[in-house]
Amino acid sequence: MSKAQANRLAADLLGSLERRDQRASLSEQHPDLDLAAAYEVAASVRRLREERGERVVGRKIGFTNTTIWAEYGVAAPIWGYVYDTTLFELAELQGSFDLTRLVEPRIEPEIMFRFHRVPEAGMDERALLSCIEWVAPGFEIVQSLFPGWRFTAADTVAAFGLHGALLVGSRVAVSPNEADRWHDALARFDMELSRNGQTADRGRATNVLGGGPLAALRHLVDLLATESAAPKLQAGDIVSTGTVTRALPIAAGEQWSVELQGLPLEGPSIRFR
Repeated sequence: MSKAQANRLAADLLGSLERRDQRASLSEQHPDLDLAAAYEVAASVRRLREERGERVVGRKIGFTNTTIWAEYGVAAPIWGYVYDTTLFELAELQGSFDLTRLVEPRIEPEIMFRFHRVPEAGMDERALLSCIEWVAPGFEIVQSLFPGWRFTAADTVAAFGLHGALLVGSRVAVSPNEADRWHDALARFDMELSRNGQTADRGRATNVLGGGPLAALRHLVDLLATESAAPKLQAGDIVSTGTVTRALPIAAGEQWSVELQGLPLEGPSIRFR
């Protein structure tokens, strides 16, 4: 795929997003859209969003929950950008979030990290912990421009990594003398996701690439080291590591909450409007 083609597709996708206009799979219209080409489109999307004043503040990792790969027809994680326009602090939302601008939204309860030091490729999970300033639970609100959530992995990469919004919950600092405790807890916790007070799904740390959120983080750091055109992670970046449960449809009027067992984090809650 040429750079001009990638730029045209990027502009087209952003137009669809702004109009909330769902569309046919890109892969059906562009048989040459493999993952490499899709990341070129994603880079063009980033440039266009930066030109209009948006700022990249981190990354989201998608499809890290191996238990749902068959549901979506994927076999590996993908990643996308998080912007200052899509990042929200739950504490500042006064308990509710507006879904109006999102298309077929779904909720993903995730664990998020913020770096205070640049991570390096090849670091093991304990070494990565030394680069992390804080850990927080939260929700990624994902969306699909493709009706019925029918797409290929390449479609998802090009279409913003399915990213709609990142809602960050209460942050807990990671101190060096607690590294062992964090390492073990992040690999073993359990999660319950509820809708209107009723259990909607349950998940566990090992759903995320078999080892938990740090395994997803390690995957992203190593993957970005192989992609010369992709900006590397920086100090201050926030990374959301993928859903622990299934991604479930959401609607205005619903209250969603998470209960965590085995992690020293307060489960987040949000009402949608």
